Amino acid sequence: MRRFLRDVLLWELWGGLLLTFRRMLAAKVTVQYPEERTPKSRRYRGLHALRRYPNGEERCIGCKLCEVVCPALAITIDTAPRADGTRRTTRYDIDLFKCVYCGFCEEACPVDAIVMTRYDEFHFERRGDQVIDKAQLLALGDRLEEEIAADRAAEAPYR
Repeated sequence: MRRFLRDVLLWELWGGLLLTFRRMLAAKVTVQYPEERTPKSRRYRGLHALRRYPNGEERCIGCKLCEVVCPALAITIDTAPRADGTRRTTRYDIDLFKCVYCGFCEEACPVDAIVMTRYDEFHFERRGDQVIDKAQLLALGDRLEEEIAADRAAEAPYR
């Protein structure tokens, strides 16, 4: 008899409506995006950056491990030997339309040259802007080096 009354009186429906009205009157938790930002984890994988050593020399040694490990084939690297016999990159391009932001390139790099920053506010206005070249990657790395170094130092015990 009890089950019959619950079915006839639509008990579950009234319970759901009561919950809806209770939530409707409660305070809202909304982030006003351009003015407010939600905190990002140090492990957040955003836009890529190339780092430099403290003396100003770029870290990338042209081993092409990041290009090989990239599942989306988004990275293109060309290398050339320098006068001192070391190998460095002449071209380092990342196609952001192809990239799946998996972080494999970052993990494969033996000298910690390519990193994924917490920077995620980027857009493209023209076709071809989605390919980031070496100069842009180095500029982004120079601009965010303090944040990158702090994140690396905090994550060092877990790597």
